[in-house]
Amino acid sequence: MSDGGGETSPIRINKYLSLCGVSSRRGADKLIERGSVTVNDETVTTMGVVIDTSKDVVRVKGTRVEPVTRQVYVVLNKPKQVMTTLFDPFKRKTVLHLLKNLGDRVYPVGRLDYDTEGVLLLTNDGDLAYRLAHPRYQVAKVYEARVDGAFTTEAAARIKKGIKLEDGATGHASVAILGKPQQTTRIRLTLTEGRKREVKQLCKAVGHPVKYLRRISFAGVTVARLGTGQWRELSAIEVKNLKDLVGLSSDKKQP
Repeated sequence: MSDGGGETSPIRINKYLSLCGVSSRRGADKLIERGSVTVNDETVTTMGVVIDTSKDVVRVKGTRVEPVTRQVYVVLNKPKQVMTTLFDPFKRKTVLHLLKNLGDRVYPVGRLDYDTEGVLLLTNDGDLAYRLAHPRYQVAKVYEARVDGAFTTEAAARIKKGIKLEDGATGHASVAILGKPQQTTRIRLTLTEGRKREVKQLCKAVGHPVKYLRRISFAGVTVARLGTGQWRELSAIEVKNLKDLVGLSSDKKQP
């Protein structure tokens, strides 16, 4: 590893991570800022680091990464009690356990909480993953939740107007009330930013903690006909629709 050149196969670390499908170059810079990237077991702390691809070992959050040979797009019907990560130091089950037969390394697009189930997209197309997860692109994510108490139209209006979240940002969603079984309420929420634990924070803020949460759609992709824990590769049409949604050509990546 160096801060310039001189190696046999020199390449900047953010470009290398992009070729590995981890993220776009801008997304890779954010991973470096968070201390998530190591080279030869040393944490990368500065931008612009150049690696030697013939001998340096790069890991992201503990998982070794290498350039992809083909781009893969997967939707998984994630069960509860599964980590949305490829590596867990506490040895809990991760989504990687459910994708053993895929044959290619893919990475989650955003995340679902440990106790949340439903639609999870995974890919090694770093540019697409970065845009789908970025609040700027306003990608719709639809959830169904069962919350404590009798959820009201007033509570729905408060969530739609916007509520301050733990990170200081304002979260909001459109909410439909589906039913009120046994001192709880079933609701459907549509979000376009998808911040960390946003649904749970919004519902708790209006006095209705979430008891059960499932994502039923991400950018129009669903898990129809997929059992819990099952996955499938996206069709060519689905991939094109996702790329069109975030302004990426289906046949040419943009920088």
